[in-house]
Amino acid sequence: MEYVSRVPRPPLDGLIDDLYYLEGAPPYARLTLPPMPAALLIVNLGAPFRIRGGTDIETTEYADGCVVTTPTRAFEFSYPLPTRSVGVHVKPWGLAPFLPMPAVELCDRPVTVEQVWGRAAVAELRDRLATAEGPHEMLTLLEEELMRRLADTAGLGLIRHTSSVIAATSGAVAIDDLRASAGVSSTHLTQRFKQLVGVTPKRLARTYRFAASVFSINPAEPIDWADLASRAGYFDQAHFGHEFRAFTGLTPTRYVDVRRRFLREHPGHVMDGWPLPTD
Repeated sequence: MEYVSRVPRPPLDGLIDDLYYLEGAPPYARLTLPPMPAALLIVNLGAPFRIRGGTDIETTEYADGCVVTTPTRAFEFSYPLPTRSVGVHVKPWGLAPFLPMPAVELCDRPVTVEQVWGRAAVAELRDRLATAEGPHEMLTLLEEELMRRLADTAGLGLIRHTSSVIAATSGAVAIDDLRASAGVSSTHLTQRFKQLVGVTPKRLARTYRFAASVFSINPAEPIDWADLASRAGYFDQAHFGHEFRAFTGLTPTRYVDVRRRFLREHPGHVMDGWPLPTD
């Protein structure tokens, strides 16, 4: 697969981790994406893909693309063969200036880009992207669209600062301390987080801690689970295992088995690192 990525220019870089272009044959027909402290926007340029999010039983087809706020559960992503899209990996608070609705309304409920920006606008954007000369021009077009849609968002400074502290500590921070230092009530902070991030600050901290623990795993080496759980700030190994299953639906050892399968079957693949084979 071809994967091209770059960081956007200011002020988007304070909201977005990177813009990317993806084209080719996916490593597996279905991939599971564990939750991570980030949001996602994809503009699809190929055949429709399918997503089964949260606790959904059935998958839903997305022709124009999708918008996913910070998730609390793993979701299943089925790529077409081949696939072609441009997308945005967004910081937890970063989607808020581009959404016409509170982020909490989309929590674990992916929607199409049309539902967010409107059918006519998305059709025009997809046409311009499809006729661009190459990935770099496509990313520039997407960046320009985001700059044009960037809106002032009440409370964003508070949520960005608080979320950044949570991120810097990998979730190991007392939310009451953050609330006190910000000079706001817990109710106000929670409401703002739900509106702009889609989850509570406590839930975001849990997600950061989970992500940090997962990224510390080297599947190519033996793993001391008790030590890993302790370093990640969990009460004990049982607490870590419970959180792991809540986020992924897998035990930690089963997760490593699946990661090793990906490494074995597709060494060096551009998508290796977070998605897991579902089949």
